[in-house]
Amino acid sequence: MAELEAAAESPDLWNDPEAAQKLMREKSRLEVSMNGITTLERELSDALMLIELGEAENDAATVAEGEAQLNALKTAAARQELQTLLSGEADHSDAYLEVNSGAGGTESQDWAEMLMRMYTRWGERRKLKVSLIDQVDGDGAGIKSATLEFSGPDAYGWLKTEAGVHRLVRISPFDANARRHTSFASVLVSPVIDDDVEVHLEEKDIRVDTYRAGGAGGQHVNKTDSAVRMTHVPTGIIVASQQERSQIQNRARCMKILRAKLFELELQKREANIASYQAEKTEIGWGRQIRSYVLQPYQMVKDLRTNIETSDTQGVLDGDLDQFMEGALAERVGNKKAS
Repeated sequence: MAELEAAAESPDLWNDPEAAQKLMREKSRLEVSMNGITTLERELSDALMLIELGEAENDAATVAEGEAQLNALKTAAARQELQTLLSGEADHSDAYLEVNSGAGGTESQDWAEMLMRMYTRWGERRKLKVSLIDQVDGDGAGIKSATLEFSGPDAYGWLKTEAGVHRLVRISPFDANARRHTSFASVLVSPVIDDDVEVHLEEKDIRVDTYRAGGAGGQHVNKTDSAVRMTHVPTGIIVASQQERSQIQNRARCMKILRAKLFELELQKREANIASYQAEKTEIGWGRQIRSYVLQPYQMVKDLRTNIETSDTQGVLDGDLDQFMEGALAERVGNKKAS
């Protein structure tokens, strides 16, 4: 921390804006972590003092207040401990999150849009900046796919636990006979990486297509081929961007996302999960489920990896995902330690 503070006070700091911003983000992250520990220590001391004071004066109410504070501190300490598990190579990075609808037409496309909204709300709860990079609208309703960028502390560290297939069971609003339908959508997550991170990428391996951007954006968006789609031929990875004003900007954005996905692929290889990653990418169905959202005939969201569940389905769809992310992260780190 002392080294970061010294570097932050250097008069030459902002000669390199990108490096300066990276340093300031790291400094801010460490300050938040250290402040959290200091706060826990102070509140623990206060709670113990209350209990001792209450026992000395035979004041049951004061003892009870101190014990209540201790119980609250257990939850806070567990959360702080979980925060320390975000020690992966890219855990502190920003993140790209991609949602893709599965088979099933309008049903799955509507579900994909619900997921996009859910993650946007989660990001807002976390006070992260959420930017829409690309969106392909569905046939009549919902979306076929969308890519979001989450900017803020530990975005990738938390969101990486959401990669996989999400299953929805509900009475279809698109079925005139009000029958129950099952829909699937997949989520892929990649870290936003700095330009100085080395990623092996050759121009000959990239196919670039341009097309007219859809949706809002004015006449310029609809009259020029400003949107860009890139395909990395060796891996089959496809990325797209249509939210920037020019084709050059969208091309640069696509290249950045492609580098991020290739870096994520390398991280998965290092964790010996490459087969799992490829399955998540290609099979949007029963085999790769991580979570089930049941709205009828009962209300239940259940994580199939950790068995954490809740009946507050609306809260989850409004972005209350922390319990699932915390549980999946703890299990993921635990499995890594055991292996």
